[in-house]
Amino acid sequence: MTPKVMIILGSASDKKIAEKAIDILETLKIPYSLKVASAHRTHEKVKKLVIEGTKQGVEVFIGIAGLSAHLQGVIASYTYKPVVGVPVDVKVSGLDALYASAQMPFPIPVASVGIDRGENAGILAGQIIATLDEKVKNNITKLRKSYHKKVKEDEEKLINSLNEQYLNKDFLKNLSSEYEAKGENKENDSNTESKNKKTPLVSVIAGSNTDIEIAKKTCEVLDELNISYDMNILSPVRHPDKFQEYIESMKDVKLFLAVSGLSAHVTGAIVALSEKPVIGVPCYNQLNRMNSLLAMINMPPGVPVGTVGVDNGENAGILAGKILGISNKEIESNLKRLKQKN
Repeated sequence: MTPKVMIILGSASDKKIAEKAIDILETLKIPYSLKVASAHRTHEKVKKLVIEGTKQGVEVFIGIAGLSAHLQGVIASYTYKPVVGVPVDVKVSGLDALYASAQMPFPIPVASVGIDRGENAGILAGQIIATLDEKVKNNITKLRKSYHKKVKEDEEKLINSLNEQYLNKDFLKNLSSEYEAKGENKENDSNTESKNKKTPLVSVIAGSNTDIEIAKKTCEVLDELNISYDMNILSPVRHPDKFQEYIESMKDVKLFLAVSGLSAHVTGAIVALSEKPVIGVPCYNQLNRMNSLLAMINMPPGVPVGTVGVDNGENAGILAGKILGISNKEIESNLKRLKQKN
């Protein structure tokens, strides 16, 4: 069985983080391989693993490393396949590894997830493979439903453990089940309607007018790769209902790409409403860029955002090309041509 995902650890001490990704891949029934190789101590081994793995059919690489965390970038430099990076907390709360993973130069992106978030790396890898594999897509849906069930069970346990005098335990008790049923019906209706119209491969969403210049750089790369897209400026905070309607209208896109500054609620809103892969571009605004980067990359378990560097819209476009190029040889060829030019 040829692995679709290769997990490479910079050190065997990162085992616990890798196990989080492994548990997800097992749940999603995605074959994988596991290797230990250091970008600095065994550079040639990393190179050979990535080149041979790519030739043998690996579709997504997951790099897990701490400290200066160059492993993810080295993997990305030797393959046209998407690379998911997991920064590990070894020193300074893992921020050194996070910056090294996310802040990659053009045109070598790494889809970075949060510090120690191995499970989110597994889910993002699964979402990427689900763009061309219907079975994995269905397994992603089942996984998301299990998270909904757990939240409901946790709520019931919490409320039943309290005996406060003014606590109304029955208030809006049936809201969750009614909401989930409505959501499923709405999704089915939308899928029926979307079959009658052609949708783009990518949806690009800028959170505000101040983010539009970065979004345009992303679209320029998508144009060069001949990837169809829809671009919109829309805030989930200022216009939540309109935002949800738009996401639902884009159910047939392969992935979402969000460009946002400040606390970057755009990516969080998309992952709440969709099971498709989400690429995030944090933008400079306030607090020396830290707020948008950290709010975008450090997502909770179950809802990953593949985050690229601050203001690096071009790398987001390249990453979209790497994901779509798995099943589209024309896009992969365009990607190779663009990389060689740069």
